[in-house]
Amino acid sequence: MQTLQSLSFAPVQNDPATLAKYGALFAACFPGTDKFTPAYLDWLYVANPDGAAVGYDAWDGERLAAHYVCVPARAWVEGQEVRVLLSLNTATHPDYQGKGLFTKLAAMTYEAGAQAGFEGCYGVANANSTPGFVRKLGFQLVRPLEARVGVGSLRHAPKPAAASLSFERSWSPEALAWRCANPHNRVWQRSSGARLQFHAAAVKGVPAYAELDAASVAAKAGASAPAAFPVRLFIGLAPDATSRYWNYASIPMRLRPSPLNLIWRAFTPRVPQLDAARIQFTFLDFDAY
Repeated sequence: MQTLQSLSFAPVQNDPATLAKYGALFAACFPGTDKFTPAYLDWLYVANPDGAAVGYDAWDGERLAAHYVCVPARAWVEGQEVRVLLSLNTATHPDYQGKGLFTKLAAMTYEAGAQAGFEGCYGVANANSTPGFVRKLGFQLVRPLEARVGVGSLRHAPKPAAASLSFERSWSPEALAWRCANPHNRVWQRSSGARLQFHAAAVKGVPAYAELDAASVAAKAGASAPAAFPVRLFIGLAPDATSRYWNYASIPMRLRPSPLNLIWRAFTPRVPQLDAARIQFTFLDFDAY
């Protein structure tokens, strides 16, 4: 039986040989999943204009036992535009599960992120993983995400300025273009007056849908959508003061594969906990689609 004492720990690497080992680990942990290709991992870990992936690996000699990674981003947090991490890929080989490796790798990653100048880490966790993030890693459970199906644009009141929100992702033109270029699931863009509309393949022909203010992002984003989709899936949050959702019906909990929760951990005292009533969040801001 392997023990933690027999393993070594090292920051993630982005060379092609190591990316291939990450892909092999994901294949062993998640049979049938096809997205962790060399092109996808290079896009996610290396090409991000906000910075290369931050994370840690556990090695048993030359064998990869576990892997955890976050990707850099920028966000508005209570009036401050700050560098943050988005918690993403984690995998522990079946031969090494049950030893607390994820918790150890995550703690090392957050310490490294704080030392590198990141102010906090956010993520979207399902019902099974949320308790571990909250109890073991000190995350705040901010709020369950809305999951709604509707027709047409999101009929919200005008969104408050980003600086007045508790959390909103800050998208540069370069970062948004990178997000739209996901080689596993391309994001399509359309202009609609003062709004930019984004679609990505989701479930049973119903695309994931998001909107951004056109004035806040230059037009250098994704490929133009070939056509508008009448029925759309909204996964995210809007500020309580402006959310309406009259043309988007909530999906019953029993029909959702797993309810998703927004989680947050601040790395420094100057960055506070988040106010769940003032969150702007869409599928663009995490990795579901």
